[in-house]
Amino acid sequence: MTLQELNRLDQDAFVEQLGDIFEHSPWVAREAWKRRPFSSLDDLHRAMVEAMMQAPHRQQLELMRAHPQLTGRVADQRDLTDASRGEQASAGLDACSPEQKAELSELNCKYFTRHGFPFIIAVKGLSVCDILEQMKQRVGRSTAEEFDENLHQIARIARLRLQERIDDA
Repeated sequence: MTLQELNRLDQDAFVEQLGDIFEHSPWVAREAWKRRPFSSLDDLHRAMVEAMMQAPHRQQLELMRAHPQLTGRVADQRDLTDASRGEQASAGLDACSPEQKAELSELNCKYFTRHGFPFIIAVKGLSVCDILEQMKQRVGRSTAEEFDENLHQIARIARLRLQERIDDA
């Protein structure tokens, strides 16, 4: 779909096309639609990120909690969105060694226990080792720092997804 085509869609059709850009959170697309027309992919991305950033804290937290853990029950059951499954596979998370999987699971548990939301990272271009290193660094940070970092990572993920989705991007 092109940006021009997106700009012509009514709100329901727009949300149908982009509602999954932010994991299980179509409200972001619904809010961004109000800022049409978009002159560029940057403009569309900015509108979506602003919708996320202007949402109440509770809604931002729900968005974070909609993201799957990098390993664990959700990932093991393959109950991921197609986008998440592809992103995790691109980083080799679908082919972790048992040791890496155990370490990821342990760090996920520590992270969630400490912060109350899952560890989120834009995995494209990263290896399992890169991800593990980031988890080790971030698990001990403050919850406020990690809340902000997760929003930043979600914005990066959204940008990558938009680039794949929009034909004239």
